[in-house]
Amino acid sequence: MTKVPSEPRTSTRGRVTLDAVDRLLLDELARDGRITNSALAAAVGIAPSTCLGRVRSLVERGVVRGFHADIDPAAVGRDLQAMIAVRVHAAARSRLAEFGEQMAALPEVENVYFIAGADDYLIHVATTDAAELRTFVLDHLSAHPAVTSTETILIFDHVGPQRRTTP
Repeated sequence: MTKVPSEPRTSTRGRVTLDAVDRLLLDELARDGRITNSALAAAVGIAPSTCLGRVRSLVERGVVRGFHADIDPAAVGRDLQAMIAVRVHAAARSRLAEFGEQMAALPEVENVYFIAGADDYLIHVATTDAAELRTFVLDHLSAHPAVTSTETILIFDHVGPQRRTTP
């Protein structure tokens, strides 16, 4: 059996070092985040106690960022989705993280991406209809003192990622 290290292992570039067992665990968890510990251990070929320790270590090291339900916004009445590109004023650059946190706290927001390029953020929102999307843009973006411009891109469909085995 493989012993789980108590200290996080990192490479010289600051990334967490993963061995073959870690990668197998991650592959299985990516396929089914609700898999039981015993089923996960069996799939990877390790003892359940080792599996539990390994998964805890992956969580503690920040490799596994969380377990969550992926809920379809349309199933809960939020049929209209959009990506909104946001550019902030140069004077607000020192408060970019604060802006991102403010946006992430809004109920319409699915994801917030801090990006490189002409825009500073991409904000994925889900609303009930075009009127609610318009209100979101006007109240939370256009009226925000840090925001210099926005561009709203409607999402017609979402094609989820194909799960593949970890190399």
